Amino acid sequence: MILVLRALGVGDLVTAVPALRALRAAYPGRELALAAPAWLAPLVDLVGGVDRLVDTTGLDRPVRVGSAPRVAVNLHGRGPGSHRLLAAIRPGRLLAFANRDAGFSAGPRWVEREHEVDRWCRLLSWYDIPADRADLGLRRPEPAGLPTGATLLHPGSKIPAKRWPADRFAALARTLTDQGHRVLLTGSADERALAVRVADDAGLPSEAVLAGRTDLGALAALVADARLVVCGDTGVAHLATGYGTPSVVLFGPVPPALWGPPRDRPRHRVLWVGEADWPSWDGVGSHPTLAALRLHEVLAAVAEVERVVRVSGAIAA
Repeated sequence: MILVLRALGVGDLVTAVPALRALRAAYPGRELALAAPAWLAPLVDLVGGVDRLVDTTGLDRPVRVGSAPRVAVNLHGRGPGSHRLLAAIRPGRLLAFANRDAGFSAGPRWVEREHEVDRWCRLLSWYDIPADRADLGLRRPEPAGLPTGATLLHPGSKIPAKRWPADRFAALARTLTDQGHRVLLTGSADERALAVRVADDAGLPSEAVLAGRTDLGALAALVADARLVVCGDTGVAHLATGYGTPSVVLFGPVPPALWGPPRDRPRHRVLWVGEADWPSWDGVGSHPTLAALRLHEVLAAVAEVERVVRVSGAIAA
């Protein structure tokens, strides 16, 4: 068995897809098990190549895999906690970044400011396992009777600082609706109140609010068949990249060079005002880098992405 630790969230899983595919190719005859939260199961199925999901949330409990794996791969972090968690199950071999505190010096060094996709591809390359950073595509979900061709606005984020102000999402929803978009609001159950507030302010009907009404598989299906996605630096942005769905992604405190979509894909537009010193921020609400993004800038990015889609469609025809 090959055991991979990535006990994180949606975006973390999708950015690890090239590494997971590389491990599948490197060990074709071995069971590939992924230690990750059980709620990610619908998305793990869409990644493909993973034989078993081992329910693992965080690093505070042992990974229950039965027999020791032949190889354990740390795609979770730099350690030492994640290294020790895997070392405790006594794998035949550990593939990980070097970490002195974990007593592990065999791997490559950790680079702080590195794109998340490149980080794990580089780790495997150091162990002579080639990985293609462009291999980000996800399997398309089965049709589920969900709306297609909609424009999805995802105003929430687990990290409040990464949320574009709700009133601007509402203004965006109003404008796009006036332009002929069918606007739907997505999010988790915890983000439903936010989505309802945006819908109310935008004059959208209650049925436009899908936040809290879809599981992860349904969310993936919505993104796969959407006209457009506008969101912050969240897992939904990575789903849009995985399906090639046109997207406008609003970045705040974390630069897109670390988590953004590939720069060579014009269907995905990133907005970010850059790094600066923000002494006036009190740590509450949207980060100033997001608050600095104006409605007209987002609308211009939407128009540019849709122009790219029209041009590429005309060329293909």
